[in-house]
Amino acid sequence: MQVQLETLSSLERRMNVALPLSVIDAQVAERLKRAARSAKIQGFRPGKAPMKIVEMNYGAQIREEVLGEQVQQGFYKAVSEQKLRVAGYPRFEPVAEAADAENFRFSAVFEVYPEVKVGDLSEKEIVRPLTPVSDAEVDKTIEILRKQRTRFSRTERAAQEGDRVIIDFKGTIDGVAFDGGTSENFPFQLGQGQMLPEFEAGVSGLKEGETRNVEVSFPEDYHGKEVAGKKAVFEITVKNVAEAQLPEVDADFAKALGIADGDVEKMRAEIRKNVEREVKRRLTARTKENVMQALLDATEIELPKALIQMEIGRLMEQARRDMEARGMKVKDMPFPPELFAEQAERRVALGLILADLVEANKLEAKPEQVKALVEEFADSYEEPADVIAWYYASPERLEGPTSMVLEDNVVEFVLGKSKVKEENLAFDVLMGNNA
Repeated sequence: MQVQLETLSSLERRMNVALPLSVIDAQVAERLKRAARSAKIQGFRPGKAPMKIVEMNYGAQIREEVLGEQVQQGFYKAVSEQKLRVAGYPRFEPVAEAADAENFRFSAVFEVYPEVKVGDLSEKEIVRPLTPVSDAEVDKTIEILRKQRTRFSRTERAAQEGDRVIIDFKGTIDGVAFDGGTSENFPFQLGQGQMLPEFEAGVSGLKEGETRNVEVSFPEDYHGKEVAGKKAVFEITVKNVAEAQLPEVDADFAKALGIADGDVEKMRAEIRKNVEREVKRRLTARTKENVMQALLDATEIELPKALIQMEIGRLMEQARRDMEARGMKVKDMPFPPELFAEQAERRVALGLILADLVEANKLEAKPEQVKALVEEFADSYEEPADVIAWYYASPERLEGPTSMVLEDNVVEFVLGKSKVKEENLAFDVLMGNNA
């Protein structure tokens, strides 16, 4: 086998390979013999057809298979000998050289992995957010749990903030009804921002059976473009007003949250534990994001186009599956690759940087680290032992926890090399203003 390597750019290479035709011909002949033993050819009993007839029927296909295998094997053997790290898949092209009757020649165009050199991290300032969990955060969480269990009871008084109302409404613009402007038995809760402020203000103060005309100005950036920036008049009739009733924080409430004996203090302790776990998870994610950005900022790296295209393909398929899981029909929906390009580039860059850091600094996930993380996962379930057993029943199931531990090791390594600035982060901000 003859190999010639050309450098097309900093990452792109062309490898020209010559394979002896004698080797290819010998393999084709051997496979034809094997095929002849069981070949079913019209006019001959199985295995009795002359070799020339077998070759006429199967020769082209077998030769194509042998060539494909020899090209693959020849390429990867040459790559191994040259000690090249191929990024993505090569593009094979035949080379026509009539003067060479002894070799089958082909070329392979491919990219190699770039050299990764992480820059100086000692001057990088990385923010590590801190969010303490106090009784106030536990109380906020309990309030959320109470609101999730809100019941509504009919009242004869006028509607006010917090009430659930059921209304009929008909909207017109310049006296003409418009799409989406009419509904019957429409429920919503006042004060939750479900409707435009002017609309809610018009409903507030009405009793069951009362009607009011309300003028509403749609914002310029309103999602319904046909009404954006226009004024509408809504005739609103209230059909039901119901007062919100939150459950008391008592034994029944505790039992509803899974505390068998209804002990409120046990309930608070369990809620605190869950809140602390979620706060830790979110803080870890934010710190990890800050570390990853610091690594990207500190490292200059040229990315193989093949890896970016592969990652774009993965992201597109993931988006398609996510949308299908939500019941959306996306079979023929186009997914422009450019929408995923930036995310793909970031993921490829981080993958290369992390792989280099792990190998250079021996940051691989240790079995005891993976076990500790799995046990942490399991602790939030009723039967932790069953969850742990599930993870360890298959090596594939441990891939997720192992990757997380590996990333955590990188995070701790980078924080140890850089300037860490601890900043307090409000609980409500950390939780996405859901509290």
